[in-house]
Amino acid sequence: MISTLLSIIFVYVFIILGYLSKRIFNEDMSTRTLTLMSVYFLQPFVTVWGFSTAKLHAEHIYVPLLYLSIIFILLIPSILMSKILFDDPKNRAIFSIAGFVGNTGNIGIPLGIALFGEASVIYTTLINIANVFVVYIIGVYIYSRGSFSIRNSLFNIIKIPIIPASVVAIFINIYDIPLNPQIEEFLKMGAYAGIVLQLFLLGTFLQGIRIRELHPKIFIGTITQKFIIVPLATAVILSFTSLPLFIQGVILMEMITPLAIANINLASLYNCKPKDVTSLILLSTLLFIPILFVLSYVINHYYL
Repeated sequence: MISTLLSIIFVYVFIILGYLSKRIFNEDMSTRTLTLMSVYFLQPFVTVWGFSTAKLHAEHIYVPLLYLSIIFILLIPSILMSKILFDDPKNRAIFSIAGFVGNTGNIGIPLGIALFGEASVIYTTLINIANVFVVYIIGVYIYSRGSFSIRNSLFNIIKIPIIPASVVAIFINIYDIPLNPQIEEFLKMGAYAGIVLQLFLLGTFLQGIRIRELHPKIFIGTITQKFIIVPLATAVILSFTSLPLFIQGVILMEMITPLAIANINLASLYNCKPKDVTSLILLSTLLFIPILFVLSYVINHYYL
């Protein structure tokens, strides 16, 4: 309990440091430079290290594949709806993808342990791995479309080093290729640096947000999609599967996690209103606290 509390405190310390640094140094603190360092250099370390923490088995693969299938099924009507609701391509991009890029790692994995026990770890870890591909393939493309052409958006996917890093990591994991302890420590150092920089980056964006300036339709649309439409649709889709209720509950929980910080990376990288995206992340995280009580009740009465 004490170690968990300290971990939470440390998370907020790095966010506050980022906030204070941006407030003190202002324009001298370049958020774009921090984003480039995170996406192109340190996030690949986080991904490779993450794959090394859990052994993949064939019987587990169905869960992340189902997670990805649900994302695709719900994403299509979301994209179509965005074209009806918004004229600004950047607003369309945010509405289309932000609600699907959930915090399946930093929140999803420990929350799974709290609600389902340690038996959920293998499933939450694999779902988090699947979410990497959602973020850095679908997310990169849609956020890019807010500012770039179709051709350039596809090229942006190729430029992101996280996907090839993930492929290499999967290969190492499946074939159980041993890594030198020094290499493992090197990957761990890079991953921890990436996590710290990500929290620091969130703090720098929080410094300049103006929640009142957030487009009302973006806020209402994204939050409604995230906490009402996606969970209900997921529950309906899962009811047609033969998965145990335990696993269905884990997938449903991961779908409800608040918006991930990775949204900031992509919105900043492709100039797609990162301040608005930061506001959405903050608000979705705050709203998730009361929603968590409802989620806990539903899981205890229907999935356990």
